[in-house]
Amino acid sequence: MRRSFSRAVLTIGIIVVALAVAIAVGVYVLLRKADPLAEPVESCVVKTPKGELELDIEQARIAATIAAVAERRRLPEQAVVIAYATAIQESKLYNLSYGDRDSVGVFQQRPSQGWGKKKQIMDPVYATNRFFAALVKVKGYRKLPVAEAAQAVQRSAGGYAYAPHEGNARILSAAFTGRVPRAVHCTYPVKATPSPSRPADARRELTRALGAVSVPSTRRGWLIAAWSVAHAQQYGLRSVGYDGIVWSSEGWKNGGKAGDRDVELT
Repeated sequence: MRRSFSRAVLTIGIIVVALAVAIAVGVYVLLRKADPLAEPVESCVVKTPKGELELDIEQARIAATIAAVAERRRLPEQAVVIAYATAIQESKLYNLSYGDRDSVGVFQQRPSQGWGKKKQIMDPVYATNRFFAALVKVKGYRKLPVAEAAQAVQRSAGGYAYAPHEGNARILSAAFTGRVPRAVHCTYPVKATPSPSRPADARRELTRALGAVSVPSTRRGWLIAAWSVAHAQQYGLRSVGYDGIVWSSEGWKNGGKAGDRDVELT
């Protein structure tokens, strides 16, 4: 009986091992045969010398909008860092339609506290403008610790919570303000027949946040390019070109005319 039991256990063990190997080999073969032309997933990557972050496309759009509004208001990069640290803590860079009590939007601003009507606050351009309007009234905000400056605007019950997001906020600010060129790359399924009016639509939306879309400096050019990449899916853009570099679903590559001051959208 003991010998029969041992043989049965051994047989079962061999079968289990064989099945595990077969499953592993099967998975490997499926991965190897995966279609290289499969539609890419919707995602964005931000890469700077300070680090790398993965965002989804909505987060990238919000980040790009915050940087554009700051540029329109001629605010320093430190203001953008403070805004990002705040938005990451409050909403994880999403335009939320809910929150604590009547808080809504990217910065979780409350209509009952005078930030505006809910519909207004749900517009990231409006919400960002209101945040910066309050921030610039904070005395010496540029020299304050990021969390302290954010808390002065938000008056949150847990003002300490903004501090851990400063590192990621600085990575985002370097990329979306245009200080680090070609730092934003997004992938998404491409529509077969994009509307020819989409580049014009994109520029109109950019104008809401940035104002004039002129490019008086290389940094502003890269800000516009980063904004355009983040909004490429929304407006069906296939490529974004600036200063001899062109973005497409394959990433940033050399192409176009170096030194060209215009950002080309197609």
